[in-house]
Amino acid sequence: MSHYVGNLHGRSIGAKQVFLIRSRAYFSASYPEGATKLTHDLVDHPLLEREALAALAQDLSPRSVEYNRGDLPLGVTGKPEATGLSIGDTIRNIDTANSWAVLKNIEQNPSYAGMLHELLDEIREVIEPTTGELLTPQGFIFISSPGAVTPLHFDPEHNILLQLRGTKAMTVFQAGDTRIAPDSVHEAYHTGGPRELHWDESFHDYGMTFELEPGDALYVPVMAPHYVRNGPSPSISLSITWRSRWSYNEADARAFNHLLRKYGMQPKPPQRWPRQNRLKALACRVARRIPGLL
Repeated sequence: MSHYVGNLHGRSIGAKQVFLIRSRAYFSASYPEGATKLTHDLVDHPLLEREALAALAQDLSPRSVEYNRGDLPLGVTGKPEATGLSIGDTIRNIDTANSWAVLKNIEQNPSYAGMLHELLDEIREVIEPTTGELLTPQGFIFISSPGAVTPLHFDPEHNILLQLRGTKAMTVFQAGDTRIAPDSVHEAYHTGGPRELHWDESFHDYGMTFELEPGDALYVPVMAPHYVRNGPSPSISLSITWRSRWSYNEADARAFNHLLRKYGMQPKPPQRWPRQNRLKALACRVARRIPGLL
């Protein structure tokens, strides 16, 4: 069993190293563009037990909690249906609730903020020399019923998902693969559209599936499409995420392309790392100052 310095009300990890030397080396070799399986030593943390998470969920604002049915297809249009349970009951009864739940921005709670920042500090020496200052650190906790599916989607953050309870299989696609997510879909997302993506059975040929057990982790690159299938028991996972100036530049360049397309142009898509897409990003920020333009 792991030994932790601190308690529920203070710093969460202390001197303990959660990402061991080999995992940090793997992460360094793949960051920022390669999905990579890692290991961690956070499985036994009391802040991540089910009852603690139910209490956290009830303390968070409604906009920081999302939960819905778990028996979903790989592709959905818009947000799935709710189950009718409260978030506390969903978590406490996740074994039978047929649900998928996420607690967003857990850093709103000081104890979870301490955990998030300590975890990111362990890998900061890899992140910042490559993509610059670590920006907008955020944490998300996922609680899923047996067999639950998180449909195909993408996210704007750099993300490491740490598996804590149960098992899951995450299938990740190459970021920027227009067969999975066309440029128009990226542009729509960065101007207020959904993150959920259309599914086609042919996509099975293009993804890489990672099997995750407690103690495993997975780095998922910015905007890499992915979906998740939960295993036969309830699952709890923690995502630690951050942004970089590069990721913000890509997002703004996509939004500017959306504007150009409205005026009949056919803009080239932003380029992936190490290109920075600074000119279009700057143009987008200027355009945002003009009312009604973006």
